[in-house]
Amino acid sequence: MSEHIHDPANITNPEHADHHIVSPLQYTYVFVALLVGTILTVVAAKIELGIFNPIVALAIACTKAVIVILFFMHVYYQSKLIKLTVASGFLTFLVLVTLALSDYMSRAWGLW
Repeated sequence: MSEHIHDPANITNPEHADHHIVSPLQYTYVFVALLVGTILTVVAAKIELGIFNPIVALAIACTKAVIVILFFMHVYYQSKLIKLTVASGFLTFLVLVTLALSDYMSRAWGLW
């Protein structure tokens, strides 16, 4: 017979942590925020911003992705380790985009 030890910090079994209940009102706020982001995307596509068009589009897309990850995937209510894992994914994405853009921009340097 195993002895049950009370673990108030829930260190031994973190998967058995209490689940956070999200209200429908909060989901409504997230839905409205995503709709506003979609409208901003359409408006930004119609405006001629020159070289800043892809930058604005990526900024809006990343903001909407963060909202989805934080609230629909419930990362906002998870442990710091889960948040660090998600943040490292975003950092990896930014590094890959930076490397791809730096390669693309540097291809014509010798042709001028």
